[in-house]
Amino acid sequence: MEVVLLERVAKLGQMGDVVSVKNGFARNYLMPQGKALRATKANLKSFESQRVQLEATNLETKSEATALAEKLNGQVFVVIRSASDAGSLYGSVTGRDAAEMATAEGFTVDRKQVILAAPVKELGLHDMQVVLHPEVSATITINVARSVEEAELQATGKSIQELQAEAEAEADFDIAELFDDIGAAALDDDDADDRASNEPVVDAPAEDTEQPG
Repeated sequence: MEVVLLERVAKLGQMGDVVSVKNGFARNYLMPQGKALRATKANLKSFESQRVQLEATNLETKSEATALAEKLNGQVFVVIRSASDAGSLYGSVTGRDAAEMATAEGFTVDRKQVILAAPVKELGLHDMQVVLHPEVSATITINVARSVEEAELQATGKSIQELQAEAEAEADFDIAELFDDIGAAALDDDDADDRASNEPVVDAPAEDTEQPG
């Protein structure tokens, strides 16, 4: 099907371009979203008559999107989720979750604007693209952690594997230190026993058994 684009569409073309697309893509996405019209003579004529207004509206919305992108770009949002020791989530984090976190922080973001190749299923830092306008997008980071403290550590650049390795190393150190303390105490007891066995034996003074005459 041939359609005329009412705005820029990635990988398709700019506003006013007439492009050929699959029927399902046109009927299920482009036309319902107001991004294109079927390229009939009547629609092309209507588009040309409204072109100036459409371009003006596009510039206005683009300007608003650019202002929002400057504030939103680079923002980090913390999402607390349950996960296994290996870092696998019991569930997933979706574009809806990202949009809700951004909105809770004062940014107007719709879930449909968040682009994800696949749902997030692991702890860690995950970048997501937010399309604010056909020509404007921002990148946000979702910090998925099991606690606020873990999120703060992840924010320093440490992966869940590194955090786990550090925790295990610390636990091993504590155990080793405990055995060292026990060993030192045992040595002290042995030294005390050795000192006791090496001390000279002093005979007790004999009692005077003589009877008075």
